[in-house]
Amino acid sequence: MADAAATSRVQIETPEWVKDAVFYQIFPDRFAKSARVEKPTNLEPWGAEPTIEGYQGGDLLGVVEHLDHLVALGINAIYFTPIFQSASNHRYHTHDYLKVDPLLGGDEALRELVREAHARGIRIVLDGVFNHASRGFFQFNTLLEHGPHSPYLDWFLVQDWPLSPYDGTKPANYTSWWDNRALPKLNTENPQVREFIMDVAEYWIREFDIDGWRLDVPEEIATTGFWEEFRRRVKAVKADAYIVGEIWREARAFLQGDRFDAVMNYLFTSAIIAFAGGERVLPHQTEGRSYDPYPPIDAAAFSQRIQRVLNLYAWDVSLVQLNLLDSHDTSRLLTIVDGDKATMKLCTLFQMTYPGAPSIYYGDEIGLIGAKDPSLPHSDPEARRAFPWDDKSGWDTDLLATFKQLTALRHEHRVLRRGHFHAVYAEGAVFCHARQDASTTILVAMNVSEAEIKVDLPVGAYFADGTALRALYGSGGGTVQNGELCQTLAPRSGLVLAC
Repeated sequence: MADAAATSRVQIETPEWVKDAVFYQIFPDRFAKSARVEKPTNLEPWGAEPTIEGYQGGDLLGVVEHLDHLVALGINAIYFTPIFQSASNHRYHTHDYLKVDPLLGGDEALRELVREAHARGIRIVLDGVFNHASRGFFQFNTLLEHGPHSPYLDWFLVQDWPLSPYDGTKPANYTSWWDNRALPKLNTENPQVREFIMDVAEYWIREFDIDGWRLDVPEEIATTGFWEEFRRRVKAVKADAYIVGEIWREARAFLQGDRFDAVMNYLFTSAIIAFAGGERVLPHQTEGRSYDPYPPIDAAAFSQRIQRVLNLYAWDVSLVQLNLLDSHDTSRLLTIVDGDKATMKLCTLFQMTYPGAPSIYYGDEIGLIGAKDPSLPHSDPEARRAFPWDDKSGWDTDLLATFKQLTALRHEHRVLRRGHFHAVYAEGAVFCHARQDASTTILVAMNVSEAEIKVDLPVGAYFADGTALRALYGSGGGTVQNGELCQTLAPRSGLVLAC
């Protein structure tokens, strides 16, 4: 069995560019809007308290006009939540899979965005919502108009007639996502549906040169061979396209080289927040989600959890996992930890020095907040607030500087992107790890307590006695003696050292 597993691992291939990527997740309606995109009149004011139904008018040309902000932040890849024509501000209710939503500027806006992003070395990954469509999806609309006479009847899973697409007093009589009748599930056992989705996946790569797909709720498509075919078809068009699935728990079955390259790494997310945030984590901000940033854990438990995450997958998979701290599906990190900025810095330090592709949720770099509404199991409008481009008085410039420093550190040192990971020390409130390749070793230490801690780090396996270490981030350094490095770590702080 061991030999078979080793053979399987050797065959796994993941996109090289993702190993060097720092992602930025954009929720298009709230990131930026351009005067070049004509808008309808009934929009919420930009920056108003976000609502479930309301639009604030962000668009893709607005993103183009702020690409310089992303370049300065150290971003070289963007993941967009859905951009296709839809009747919801989040656009997970797809009407037309082959058109960019006119409110976002339409197809030509995407062409300009891809062109301008690629010119700056920024890759573009789109959100593929292929498990379910919407009531406005043409094929489902024929069911609403013609009932069982619709030529697309077997594109969906209908239990009874007449359909009850809106009346909440009646049970939904067709299969939908989490019983949300606005999101009828596509019947992927139907070869025509399957081919339709494959054509969509190929189309946007071939015609618009996008660089990959983030796949919404892919576990809910259980059709045998579906994701294997999806990978073959996508990679045939662009061999280094990135395929990343939204799976919140373990995903070994999907990461054997025949389906996805990676998943959104919520196992990473929960571990670092539980350690760095500790008792500052507000449990009600994480309840009802499929990850575990609470209760608090100490350094030893943290070490076990993050080592286990690495051990779940082949090394080439770990190097391209999408390592996020929050997203449009969670409260914002700063809100989760009750406004504690030190936690944000500690989490980001670990994120930028851990194997995998870091992903920054838009606005985190300037301290945007956003709480979870306990009455909404699948939507968090407060976490999707508008980026305040026209009022920088509320920007946390210290936090922004930290983000820039840490992304620059990652880009500057290849070992932080490709080097092997070693836990060096894990006791109490202090965790230290090393990233190492054939020529370079970098040491990262974190103290998550409120007290200054003096610690002797056992670094003899990585540095010879007499090696002088200097700080690349934080305050520290010194000379290795008798295989140890004595460090005094300030409260709630992190440190990066190299010789």
